[in-house]
Amino acid sequence: MIPSTEQQPQMSVEEFEQLERHAPETVWLEFIKGKVQVKPVPDGNHSEIYMWLLERCMQARPDLRLHPERGLKTEAYRRGRARADGVLVPKGGLKGHGEWSEADGVLMAVEITSHDSDTNRRDRIDKPDGYAAAGIPVYLLVDRDDCSVVVFDQPEDGRYRHEEKLPFGATVKLPEPVNITLDTESLKEFAD
Repeated sequence: MIPSTEQQPQMSVEEFEQLERHAPETVWLEFIKGKVQVKPVPDGNHSEIYMWLLERCMQARPDLRLHPERGLKTEAYRRGRARADGVLVPKGGLKGHGEWSEADGVLMAVEITSHDSDTNRRDRIDKPDGYAAAGIPVYLLVDRDDCSVVVFDQPEDGRYRHEEKLPFGATVKLPEPVNITLDTESLKEFAD
């Protein structure tokens, strides 16, 4: 008898959403590339970096809002569910949305790396692909592991065509439609 090489059936998006609704409040779940992942709870430096970015966005573009820990429908055909550290949208852009928002109208998704074993695959590989496939124009990755800021833009065919990596301390220009310039000098204090 030949052993079966069939893969186990993957969880559906609907099954994931039901599981996520019943998870304890202290656990954040994501559904990336057909797999359930636990998103780490942010530490203090993570939260301080988010607040730094929030302040810069509000000063530069008071017409926009950077919402924390927002659930997004990502990947091709919106079959993924990612909880971005931040989602930049026009003021009022999430009105009427449920827990998992369509990516339409999202100008930028933000991730700040955590110190866990899955951060490389999740934040540097899977999420850029998912955000690009959903058509999010800009993905900003604040990478605490190598003290850099990475700007992904020009989504096409499920990938970002352009990527720019700059060290903490550099001036970072977030392209259209975000159009914000960040002086990242103060991020040096969060270098671990």
